[in-house]
Amino acid sequence: MTAENQNPYNATVIGREEINPQLLIMRVRPDNDLFEFKPGQFGVLGLLGSAQRIPEASVEEPVSEPEKMIRRAYSIASSSVERRYVEFYLTLVTSGQLTPRLFALEHGSRVFLGPKASGLFTLDRVAPEKAVVLIATGTGLAPYLSMLRTMLVNDSRRKYVVLHGARYSWDLGYRGELESLARVRPNFTYIPTITRPDHDPHFQGYSGRLQKLLEQGLVEIESGLPLDPKLADVFLCGNPEMVKAVKAILEDKGFSAGQGKEPGDIHVEEYW
Repeated sequence: MTAENQNPYNATVIGREEINPQLLIMRVRPDNDLFEFKPGQFGVLGLLGSAQRIPEASVEEPVSEPEKMIRRAYSIASSSVERRYVEFYLTLVTSGQLTPRLFALEHGSRVFLGPKASGLFTLDRVAPEKAVVLIATGTGLAPYLSMLRTMLVNDSRRKYVVLHGARYSWDLGYRGELESLARVRPNFTYIPTITRPDHDPHFQGYSGRLQKLLEQGLVEIESGLPLDPKLADVFLCGNPEMVKAVKAILEDKGFSAGQGKEPGDIHVEEYW
């Protein structure tokens, strides 16, 4: 091992909650002060190639070099005013290099945490008088959690809507927290949906792909907010097919992704 990475780990896992075998909420506490970040930004996690992988992982080809650090960026789910730890919402990629190793970590395990947060997927370029519609599939929900946990404490004027899609109800991470927030915050609407209701008959909510539900006016029905670029900005994070389809629907309604330094009213995070 080179001098550069003799002690590569600078943070400790202080919390891990398995939503199901493929979804994990992980809290990481840095050894030193946590970097400043804006809700919606991402941080970097890393482990050496020698780190243990979960048994369910696919055979790694090629095998990672034991002394090489594997780094990946993940959106931060915790509030930006939380200074004790940073939280990530992770999905297992069995053929991936890093997530099979991250899923093998236990409480107290050591990990690398990048020294800063990055990304432009924030509320900075949204006019203060406009509502925000936050649309996600799977762990694309993470940056919205950070926004809501940070902003809803003091912001009672801006309207927030979350439309979150997953295959089954047990894949809807943070559902309990978001339902509770929606009950106590009149300016927040949470709309969970699933795409495989035949296999999940006890779920009482909406079903269908997000783009289909959007075309049916679900956001307007549930929140009372017209999907109008003069009134709202829309954030998209998750499955590329969903992002592409929803973007086309929004453009038909007059929304624009913007050009160059002009932000537009569609904001997209390329999540994978």
